[in-house]
Amino acid sequence: MNDTVTPEQSSADHLTTLRHMREKAVQGGGAARIEAQHAKGKMTARERLSILMDEGSFQELGALATHNVTDFGMADKRFPGDGVITGFGRINGRRVAVYAQDFTVLGGSFSQVQAQKINKIQDLALESGIPIVGLNDSGGARVQEGVRSLAAYGEVFQRNVAASGVIPQISLIMGPCAGGAVYSPALTDFTVMVDQTSNMFLTGPEIVASVTGEQVTAEELGGAAVHAGRSGVAQFEARSEIQALELTKLLLSYLPSNTSEDAPILVSDDSPDRMAESLNTIVPQDDRQAYDMRKVLDEIFDTDSILEVHEAFAPNAIVAFARLDGRPVGIVANQPLVMSGVLDIDSSDKISRFIRICDVYSIPVITFVDCPGYLPGVEQEYNGVIRHGAKIIYAYCQATVPKISVVTRKAIGGSYVALSSKQMGSDVAYAWPSAQIAVMGPDGAARLLHGRAIKTAEDPAKAEADFVAEYREKFFNPYRAADLGQIDEVIEPRETRPRLVRALEVLQTKIATSVPKKHGLFPV
Repeated sequence: MNDTVTPEQSSADHLTTLRHMREKAVQGGGAARIEAQHAKGKMTARERLSILMDEGSFQELGALATHNVTDFGMADKRFPGDGVITGFGRINGRRVAVYAQDFTVLGGSFSQVQAQKINKIQDLALESGIPIVGLNDSGGARVQEGVRSLAAYGEVFQRNVAASGVIPQISLIMGPCAGGAVYSPALTDFTVMVDQTSNMFLTGPEIVASVTGEQVTAEELGGAAVHAGRSGVAQFEARSEIQALELTKLLLSYLPSNTSEDAPILVSDDSPDRMAESLNTIVPQDDRQAYDMRKVLDEIFDTDSILEVHEAFAPNAIVAFARLDGRPVGIVANQPLVMSGVLDIDSSDKISRFIRICDVYSIPVITFVDCPGYLPGVEQEYNGVIRHGAKIIYAYCQATVPKISVVTRKAIGGSYVALSSKQMGSDVAYAWPSAQIAVMGPDGAARLLHGRAIKTAEDPAKAEADFVAEYREKFFNPYRAADLGQIDEVIEPRETRPRLVRALEVLQTKIATSVPKKHGLFPV
């Protein structure tokens, strides 16, 4: 009997072993855990990646990596991949790096091996100049590994910061994200959460209850609605996992692969010369009446191209990506429908962060101004509206991208200065005939300038009304500002789209230099 193993048999054995190990890696935590994941209304990590990535493009790295911890029975709990899938591929034809935590493997708990795999893909993304997308679904640090899992978080954070301002970083929260794990998404450019199935918090409901006595559910403490609408931690809230993944694809289409490249320009079938007659009558004659700034933006930018960021957070301001004749732009606008479009602490944070993102990725910023000023009040002052409001000024002054402003109605006091005025570096400043550009409102100005005359007049009410009318005629319009060169052109509202298109054609080659320094002191 001949027991000699032929080369063909040996190769077959090796391939069988490899295929078996690969199959085990694909199974994650096993059928029972996959079923439990589905029962929660959640997809597995591999199912998510199959939707996110172009078909057949994903190349996995580290699929067979396992931990070497033996404490607390961990020697019997080894799974290929160790609870995270990492690799690279394409999204809509563009190269990206990705990682996806697998909750079916030890609850997706974060380990030293997980960190090593994520670090590898982070390094690859930064070296290759491609975006990185992280899908977070983890119970937190792997307790059995002790301080090693905590140190592993630090390795990820360091790379988040190194990549900041170089490549786009997007975090999707697809399940729990607690403790130290929340800081990585907070360090990335954009965070997307899923309603009802994703949570973010530093300390969970049980710890909150034991320390403070407050009874709160995970959804109430750190659900998508909380972070998209109240804390501002999440820039996007999706109704489902599929919507979150599709939203990520759309978001990437507005961003360059890295800061040395330009954002993708699409061929648009929306005429650059299109004029919307409705804009000429959209601003009410009575300046106490509101109008919807979103309707203004819809008429100006390419059809169905607006992607609003932080939609539910600080709704008195609008920030969004859009396209203008196929070219990506950033929009900053006041929303008169909410709090008359005033600036406050939250809207200041929202606007300044968005401007800095646009500046990082060389996306022009177009600002639509209808703002009566900063929100007055004890609470705002105590919570630092001065410091937060200064962020807008800093962001506009620091930004070197093309900046265009359009004053649609109110531009009063400090809000005029802060919102992309000439002094903040605006390259082209337009105003509609309905613009009201002044130091303060006419009623306050009349009382300040003519208070004594009003009190001693035979008919104080008539005297005040006369002074208000005089102030409106002299100052409460765009023409004095145009006279002084603070407004480049007063335009018909319907002309706004073609005017912006032509201005951007000129400004696309803008070159701006800044004073050499390590970095400025942003008013955080």
